[in-house]
Amino acid sequence: MGKKENRKIQDFDGLYAFLRHYVDFMLRMAYRRIKYVGLEKVPADGAVIYAPNHTNALMDALVILAMDRKQKVFVARADIFRNPKVAKILRFLKIMPIMRIRDGMDEVRKNTEIIHKSVDVLLDKVPFCILPEGRHQAKHSLLPLSKGIFRIALEAEELMDGRLPLYIVPVGLEYGNFFRFRSTVLVQIGEPINVSAYLREHASLSQPEVMNLMKDDLTERMKEVILYIPDDEYYDATLDTCAAVINQQVDAWRKEHPRERRHALTTRFAANKMTLGQIAALRASEPERAAQLLGSAAEIYRERTARSISLGSVVKKHPFWSRLFQLLVLIVTLPYTIPAGILTLPVTGLAAFLFSKMKDRAFYNSIRFVVTLVLWPLLLIIYAVVLYCTLPWEWALAASIALVPATVLTQEAWRLLRLVISDLRLLCAPKLRRSIRDLRRQFLDLLHKEELA
Repeated sequence: MGKKENRKIQDFDGLYAFLRHYVDFMLRMAYRRIKYVGLEKVPADGAVIYAPNHTNALMDALVILAMDRKQKVFVARADIFRNPKVAKILRFLKIMPIMRIRDGMDEVRKNTEIIHKSVDVLLDKVPFCILPEGRHQAKHSLLPLSKGIFRIALEAEELMDGRLPLYIVPVGLEYGNFFRFRSTVLVQIGEPINVSAYLREHASLSQPEVMNLMKDDLTERMKEVILYIPDDEYYDATLDTCAAVINQQVDAWRKEHPRERRHALTTRFAANKMTLGQIAALRASEPERAAQLLGSAAEIYRERTARSISLGSVVKKHPFWSRLFQLLVLIVTLPYTIPAGILTLPVTGLAAFLFSKMKDRAFYNSIRFVVTLVLWPLLLIIYAVVLYCTLPWEWALAASIALVPATVLTQEAWRLLRLVISDLRLLCAPKLRRSIRDLRRQFLDLLHKEELA
């Protein structure tokens, strides 16, 4: 009993390790593509604090966890630990509490113990993960970073007393869609900050000055590995502009990088980064022309969303015809997807019920993932028992195997159906299609005239 109580949060746990294989597998099924870029930048000679952007609730932590086979320790706000049973579960999941100023100064003082525990984790060379924004925001942007990560880093550096170099590693998480299942994730590692070297380099500065400098530095490094769009009145217009010109920007990018695949997540990221840089340059050099361009894009955004047309339809050169093959696949697979959809109704129904209780849509994917993770294996067991009781064992075995991917395949069918419907809506909106073409032409004309930096 005493041994169990003395176990450190970073110690090996057999049950945790077993369940992690299952969770990682289900995470891969939840997304069509997950791509990790820059893992070689993660320092191997010291202690690491990961600092990812926070856009997708629980999914952010799961994507970071699946980065490699190493276990990782996370921190979360302290108020969710108040229930002892919840606190026990969170500890099992290797999550530690961190107190915030809004919790009161008495609570913040308890962070000393947490910092000592975090140092213990780091000395064991177990990566630590802190979401420096402090709260999530389902946008391609970045909230102001809180100082918690820097307090922990500086105090950890002092307590570690040179035994290991300490690094803060920025991580960019880019989701194809924040709210939909079976989307994509691009995970990019940024340039690490060597905290030990940073302190030596700025030895003449006070600790608050060093923290502010490090905060600005980390902010810029995080912006480099995400599609950073300023969260202002032109946010949605900027996103629609990126979608309107993505194919032309991909062509331009691939002229300089011919080995890059057209539909690779990294290629699309680079193309969108080009567009964002060009829009930023235009806003700085010619604000009136930029306002006119983005004003047109804002009109497109309003009409597009009013018609429930996906950005994915805007991206496609010939949206409906490009989906024709997928539509045929949907029709051919109906004999499977219809019964599979019925059998997965308990999963989709419970998830939909929980969605109705949530005001923040950023939790949708996390809720859907957890419901599928827990409920679907139980349903598979129930369905298998019923099948073996009512069918010959050969048929029961075949049906049981066919049911295993049902949640993934029905969600994929539903995703494709939504996109086909969206494409049809765009096809039936000639005025909107003309507006998108005009926006594309207007933006590209500006580039050809070399009026952008």
